[in-house]
Amino acid sequence: LIELLVVISIIAILVGISIFGLNGARLSSRDARRKSDLELIRSGLELYKADCNSYPAAAPAAGANLVGTGVPTSCAASNVYITGFPADPVSASRSYRYTYTAATGTFTLCAALENAPSPAMDVTGCGSCTAACNYKVTNP
Repeated sequence: LIELLVVISIIAILVGISIFGLNGARLSSRDARRKSDLELIRSGLELYKADCNSYPAAAPAAGANLVGTGVPTSCAASNVYITGFPADPVSASRSYRYTYTAATGTFTLCAALENAPSPAMDVTGCGSCTAACNYKVTNP
């Protein structure tokens, strides 16, 4: 009986350790997804600019498509540049921040990573995210 209790306690300790280890992996995977989403959005925006000669003034809502405006003709309304605009993997209310500056023709995409990058990133131009923005992508 004592041997059985020892084995059960060892298994319980190993399970407890693995749960904490998996939590860090989940955090990292969500951050990787956020970075991947921003790169997907950046690619779609570059395709949009190639056809429409400028970036969109605003990003579509999460889950909506980024489509052309019809002006010029190369920017047809039937062109889909991003299918299902990505949302944050934790909550749809934690959206990505898109800012377009028409004067300079540049855009900024921001997200709130759970593990802040080290060293800290310059997040100038991110405005206010739902959570504190700490990761930024700009047009090349």
